[in-house]
Formats: sequence, C-alpha cells, structure tokens
Amino acid sequence: MGYAIKEMYYTLQGEGAQTGRAAVFCRFAGCNLWTGREQDRDSAICRFCDTDFVGTDGPGGGKFSSAEALVDAVASHWPDVCDASGSPLVVCTGGEPLLQMDEELVVAFHAKGFEVAVETNGTQAAPPGLDWICVSPKAHAEVVLCCGHELKLVFPQEHAMPDQFAGMEFQHFFLQPMDGPQQTENTEQAVAYCLQHPQWRLSLQTHKFVGIP
Repeated sequence: MGYAIKEMYYTLQGEGAQTGRAAVFCRFAGCNLWTGREQDRDSAICRFCDTDFVGTDGPGGGKFSSAEALVDAVASHWPDVCDASGSPLVVCTGGEPLLQMDEELVVAFHAKGFEVAVETNGTQAAPPGLDWICVSPKAHAEVVLCCGHELKLVFPQEHAMPDQFAGMEFQHFFLQPMDGPQQTENTEQAVAYCLQHPQWRLSLQTHKFVGIP
C-alpha cells in the first residue's frame, strides 16, 4: 500500500497531554469530513479546520510506495544526536490519517524505534499497536473510535458538546478553544466549562504562541 503525505517536520507537540514533547509530525493528505477546498467549506461536515492537507507538495511531503520508505523519511527528520532517554515520537496527523494508516506502517515505525501517536477525528477504526490515540470529535460525524489516551474536543461546537463524550474510555479529556475571530470568547467559555466540570482540562495551541510549526 502507498501513502500520500502532505508534509513532515520536526517540532514540539503544541497541544494536549503531550504538549512540549519533541516529535516528527507526519501529515497525511486527505480527509473524509472536508475536501480541503475553500469552495467546499460551507457544505463540509467539519467547517473550521485551519490545516492545509491537500496534495503532497509540502515540505517533506510526497507519495511513498511502502511503509519502510515512509518510515525512513520520517526518521531522517529526527536529530542524529539526541538525548538517549527520550524515545523518538512520530505524530501521524492530517487531514485524517486513519484513512491510510495500517498495521504494516505501525510495525515499521516500531522497528525503527519510534513511538506512534495518531491524531484522528475518530470516524475510522485504528490499526493495532498504536502507542497514543488522540480523538478530536466533530459535530455530525459518528465517532467509532471511543477509547484511547486523550479526547480533545474543539469547543464550542453546537452539536458536539462535552457531555456527549464524557463517558467514553479516555485517560484525558481536553477542551480546545476554537480558533478564529471569536477565539477570546471561546477561550473564556472553555475555561468556565473546565472550572465547572473538572473532568475536562484546557488545551491551548501553544505552538502558535511561540511561533513554531
């Protein structure tokens, strides 16, 4: 199976429970909730995405014919000299990475010494062996991946409120204020909700604050 990758780069995780951890981000092209084209945004299931996942023309992007080829490309972004106590981490994101990821790819990453994290909308089943699963539900999209390590809900979404997901089997529950012109108001609402419902924690996009990818 081949893999279409928009971009890959080495940075710090900016969101959720692993904020601040070094990782290679591998962004898969394509999504099942939006085409990525602006002319289709108003009719999309997910209308607030701020990520370019169309095509394979980003830095480090391309079409990879095998799991080994993709893993080698990801590994080339990890520093040659690095703290031996820190396991290499790849964050598979998108778009929707689970449209393409399979067990063969997870096995190949593990063989190279990588921990494998995925950021998904939760509408697709996950291959076995993933080390970290982050689900970010979207309104009007059925969540089939109902357990994992963290649930990160962009907030507010009128038809995807936190109480709909609070009973799912995750270790961490995060509210992340929706970006855009109402971000300040959204942040205030998220803070208030977390204070009233301590199951939930606030997640901020710290990479945007410090100016890294």
